[in-house]
Amino acid sequence: MAIPDGQLTEPVVAARAASGAGRPLWASMLRATVAALFIGGVGYAVVSQWHTVRPLLGQLSLSALLAASVSVFVGIYATSLAWRAIMADLGFPLSHRAGMRVFFVSQLGKYVPGKLWPILVQMRMGRTYQIPVRASGAAALVFLLLVVGSGLVVAVPLLPLLGGRAWGSYWWTALILVLAAVVAVPPVLNRLIGFGLRLTRREPLPRPMSAQGVAVSAAWSVLAWFGYGTHVWILAGDLGAGNSPWLYLACTGGFAAAFCVGFVVPVAPAGTGAREAALILLLGGVLTRPQVIVIAVISRLMFTVLDAVWAGIAVLAARSSRQVSPDPAADRP
Repeated sequence: MAIPDGQLTEPVVAARAASGAGRPLWASMLRATVAALFIGGVGYAVVSQWHTVRPLLGQLSLSALLAASVSVFVGIYATSLAWRAIMADLGFPLSHRAGMRVFFVSQLGKYVPGKLWPILVQMRMGRTYQIPVRASGAAALVFLLLVVGSGLVVAVPLLPLLGGRAWGSYWWTALILVLAAVVAVPPVLNRLIGFGLRLTRREPLPRPMSAQGVAVSAAWSVLAWFGYGTHVWILAGDLGAGNSPWLYLACTGGFAAAFCVGFVVPVAPAGTGAREAALILLLGGVLTRPQVIVIAVISRLMFTVLDAVWAGIAVLAARSSRQVSPDPAADRP
């Protein structure tokens, strides 16, 4: 259902900011240059190691690819439950199908240049389910905080397993973990949300985030990280690295750290290039370089395809439901 033009003013302004409109030319050029360096570095690693990478690609079995895909599929689903837990704790519980539709479709926005697209899409789609814009925006930001925070909770203690180079290069993630832990404490988190709402002249939320809500969302996020670690471990084992519990912990910590680095360093959509470069460095101490390159490339393809698959499932599930009740008057910007 179309929304009157007057209601689109604020989202359009934000969207332009997300896509880079109004950004100084030098800033856009710097961002593009850094992104090109990351992506180019990964590309160079693939090309320079191609003589050893190519045989490994052919070594991957269909069963390993399927098992790894299932672990990523489950991990992505767990992240949606983390987001739904936040929405429910803020006073806006969503049905299973509605939550899937809003979350998975909006997540496709992360593949578009500009970090705000997923949030903007969530805000727009949430209106269909009578969720105020302020609640969708707050939930999206809390979700990002808990995803990165939980990822670092998993990654930082495991970094020593990856060797001295990993800790020496990414010790600063421990500082981000401390900051995220402080901000995630409900009294601090609610004050920040309240300040943001007052700053944007929004009404307060129906209720603040509770310790239980934060804990439930963080628990689902941690489960997702171990699911993601499983897919790296399966691929590594299929490439001849073994299947020891120690390697599983190393793969989980390495991937969680690389994913968070890809998010913290916003150089390309969905952390493309930055995540792969970090993964190659982090796991370089426990796997051979060709093995890590293959895993990084296959992992990226899996996440991209399965994000699209989940979005398709969510749309089909929502269409088969009769519970959608559009209300364009809900919390107009």
